[in-house]
Amino acid sequence: MNEVVQTLKNHRSFRQYSNQPVEPEKLQTMIESAQAAPSWVHGQQVSIIAIKDPARKQQLSVLCGNQKHVAAAPVFLVFCMDFYRAKVASELEGKSFEAVKDVDALLVGATDVGISLSNAIAAAESMGLGIIPIGGVRRNTAGVIELLKLPEYVFPVVGLCVGYPAEEVSQKPRLPLEAIFHEEQYNPDVQGLLEAYNQTHREYLQQQGMTERDWTSTIAHFYEINPEYGDAKRTLKQQGFSCDNL
Repeated sequence: MNEVVQTLKNHRSFRQYSNQPVEPEKLQTMIESAQAAPSWVHGQQVSIIAIKDPARKQQLSVLCGNQKHVAAAPVFLVFCMDFYRAKVASELEGKSFEAVKDVDALLVGATDVGISLSNAIAAAESMGLGIIPIGGVRRNTAGVIELLKLPEYVFPVVGLCVGYPAEEVSQKPRLPLEAIFHEEQYNPDVQGLLEAYNQTHREYLQQQGMTERDWTSTIAHFYEINPEYGDAKRTLKQQGFSCDNL
């Protein structure tokens, strides 16, 4: 197994960080790796904002749902889908800027962010840094937009805590490969696989001294109580993503 694959397969999430700062050159390597990711029409529809100021990180931790590790991490990165540069390019060329009104723009932006985020994570972990992605930036996007002064056509999608781990954590077991990998066509017969995975999940929680519960129970509970996560429906339009055909 080569080192790249080993790094990818060894991923884990860290919520506790040491006081050791992240070296500027390592942070730059992360950003350069994120920027090297492929993007739709080479539009590079991603911007990354690094936050190191303790007061600003504290504000973001509250906006993210009072997640203390956002404030504790030496660096917090906010990954945004960014069509502002495309808007400026359109103005430079004297062209109308209509495509961003289509829902496909949201798919493009979210996909570009996801690929960029994945590159940044792989780079960080290869250098001994610990991370955890934070979807909580979408809980109160209005607050994040205001705090970071995001212009129109820029929208916060996900955050990333970065730092040196203060403790070792075990890797969470993944779903059986058969549940996510399909050949030729989708196979919806996953109930048995999920029931088997519930047992694996419970055993992992037991080993960690945590409350045992089924994976399906956790997921079902989340999607039952979160029919609308955050305020994106309003703030997407505020940022110029009208999605007229949605």
